[in-house]
Amino acid sequence: MLPGGAKGVASGGELWYYHNMNTTELTTEEVLSAFGQRLLPWFRQAARDLPWRHTDDPYAIWVSEIMLQQTRVAAVLGYYQRFLAAFPTVEDLAAAPEEQLMKLWEGLGYYSRARNLHRCAKMVAGELNGRFPESYEGLVKLPGIGDYTAAAVASAAFGERCPAVDGNVYRVLTRLTDCPDPVTDIAVKHRVRRWAESAMPYETHDIRLYNQATMDLGATVCIPVGAPRCEVCPMAEFCLARLHGTAESRPVRAPKKPRKAEDRTVFLLIRGREAAFCKRPPKGLLAGLWEFPNVEGKLTEDQVVDCLRLWGLTVKGWYRRISAQHLFTHVEWDMLCYVLEVEGEGRGLTWLDEEGARQVALPSAFRCCQTVLQERWEGW
Repeated sequence: MLPGGAKGVASGGELWYYHNMNTTELTTEEVLSAFGQRLLPWFRQAARDLPWRHTDDPYAIWVSEIMLQQTRVAAVLGYYQRFLAAFPTVEDLAAAPEEQLMKLWEGLGYYSRARNLHRCAKMVAGELNGRFPESYEGLVKLPGIGDYTAAAVASAAFGERCPAVDGNVYRVLTRLTDCPDPVTDIAVKHRVRRWAESAMPYETHDIRLYNQATMDLGATVCIPVGAPRCEVCPMAEFCLARLHGTAESRPVRAPKKPRKAEDRTVFLLIRGREAAFCKRPPKGLLAGLWEFPNVEGKLTEDQVVDCLRLWGLTVKGWYRRISAQHLFTHVEWDMLCYVLEVEGEGRGLTWLDEEGARQVALPSAFRCCQTVLQERWEGW
């Protein structure tokens, strides 16, 4: 819910104490105490107006939290509104065909989230009679709900005093405390969680806001890329990393493993007013989604002819070659896309016209071919 009121403002004595303390000798406990006093008054003035903050419905909050995993707020807003319009209740989502769900999710990425959302909705609508568990312990047992999501829903929907710790929170608290240890270390993760909990208020209304406030501070002020915006931070005079000049090097992370590079040849095969599609295997990358036919490696034109012959197709016309790249979490695709007019059966392929193609979920990895195909359909 959106912040309101003026609860949680430090008393005059507390503010005098903070302003007159020697900030070069601040302890972690003093920093966290100041954080607890200053966070919510700042949030009530600076909070982003987001649709899931206008409700305490656990279903709507849960949907937003799943969508926001690994995804920017700006990208989620339109999806969230369309999703709740299509599935206003958990029962509606549970009863939805998977193809409809995946089509609504198209382009949002990390499609396993959508499948887990569906599984969870079916469990809540069925076994739990449409009611979400009202505690972290109950929520975390549901499919696709991990530690962070359970804490976020439990606090925002039910007022449970439970810190939700994600990348924003790690960044804010390791900068405030100038933590030199890598946040990939399990002991450091537990330490940051304890810090987050120690600064958390006890009143139900404030508990509902606390996790959201910490997220906003990390997303809009204590930002991950470039210099943090210390000049507008309510904690600037208490931030140990700022005082020590280490803010841009916090949090400390272990080096990322490089992505695995893969070459692929993708085919946009056009037969009359139809195009060829196929479905990916039920497990693995982009599991169960639709795609344009593709193979490993980058094929020459002669190799393309041989490949299509194996599928029972012959080339009638060569139209375009397109180079494209797509980054997944652990894999990078370097793609060569052939746009071809063909004739023949196309063994193992599904031929769809424009209306049929609108009904299937196509990952954004294939956007280069999807755009060309849409242009061709619009030209007919």
